[in-house]
Amino acid sequence: MGLRTAAILLFCFFTFTANAQTDTIKLTFPDAEKQFLENNFALLAQKYNVESTKALVDQAALWDNPVLSTDQNIYDSGSKKFFYHNESRGLGQVFVQLNQVFKTAGKRGKQIQVAKDNAKVQEAEFNDLMRNLRYNLQLDFGQLATLLDQAAVYRNEIAAATNLVNGIQKSYDAGNTSMKDLIRLKALLFGLQNDMTESARQINDLQTELKTLIQAKETTFIVPLTGDLPTQSAELNIPSLIEQAKTNRPDYLSNQYQLAAAQHNLSLQKAMAAPDITIGASYDKNSSYAQNYYGLQIGLPLPFFNRNQGNIKSARFSQMSQENTLKDNEAKLKNDVVAAVNEYNLNQQLFSTQQLEFNGQYDTLFKNMLKGFKDRQVSLVEFVDFFDTYKDTKLKMLQQRYNLQKAIADLNFATGTTIIKP
Repeated sequence: MGLRTAAILLFCFFTFTANAQTDTIKLTFPDAEKQFLENNFALLAQKYNVESTKALVDQAALWDNPVLSTDQNIYDSGSKKFFYHNESRGLGQVFVQLNQVFKTAGKRGKQIQVAKDNAKVQEAEFNDLMRNLRYNLQLDFGQLATLLDQAAVYRNEIAAATNLVNGIQKSYDAGNTSMKDLIRLKALLFGLQNDMTESARQINDLQTELKTLIQAKETTFIVPLTGDLPTQSAELNIPSLIEQAKTNRPDYLSNQYQLAAAQHNLSLQKAMAAPDITIGASYDKNSSYAQNYYGLQIGLPLPFFNRNQGNIKSARFSQMSQENTLKDNEAKLKNDVVAAVNEYNLNQQLFSTQQLEFNGQYDTLFKNMLKGFKDRQVSLVEFVDFFDTYKDTKLKMLQQRYNLQKAIADLNFATGTTIIKP
């Protein structure tokens, strides 16, 4: 396969991938985010878990069922009959009892509170999953846009390099160019083709991740549409951002709810040491001093041995563990916010409108250098050096744009809310 053929195949690969597929869709980030919220299966599964936990609050509020029991003779040896009662002679025993357990020490209310705490934890975990998946969506979206822009740089350079190789090949065949110059250009083209192939692999991986996140059709090719990034640094007050993070970050809220659940569980376990009261009524015929006996029953376990000591001790240690987990999470939250602010400020300083002007000037210079080389006004060594520098600079400029996008995503992720719109 010749170099020209390889270049055409690579060019066609990107052209077909990005444009020729029937399912190519162009999405802004708000559009992608909307599809993600509506269709992502991981979010839907976690949402059902939230509803499942909320149902347990209703379960905790239910009263214990009353217990109805009876005791009768199964077989009468005199009459040789089963379940026999001689009503005419007043023979046969009937015993019926109805019991109801009444919880003491506010156990029922405490159980409801623990169930509510668990429901809040589950809801916070749902929000944290959504926060993490949305963050991944934003990064994949920005990186895919960057790689597609980089692919355009490779296509332009490969097209230019291919034309140069074809021209130098003819000149070499005519004996007007050395093999060294021809091989140097072919090596340059080969390097560009390899870089483009690697970029294609990364694009394919990101397409797979993005389509899974928004549940797009598997044959779809997504083309991200990105807007302008802020060219001036926003005023970011770190103490204020930390307070916003404490209010909005679901992982921190989840730890707060877990601490509340641990505290309420300790209170519940202490209450469980108090015995519950069982109150019942009974009716007994023909087994007591009275033919028809009506009785009132009161049952109370005596807490001599089991006073729920182990569960109380376990709940107390769980509370202490959760207190330290919350402190650790708070320290991590503060460091995340500070790091995100510093990263944003650093990338914002590097990204400015001057880069856009420089980009246009650099493209014009590339055309002039290409024309100068064809007219033999620029040497091969000088042109190849410029060619490499031009490619590296263009790619770095695109990468710097993505770095600022990522810094914005990191800042919003660290605070749990939208501080700067992506």
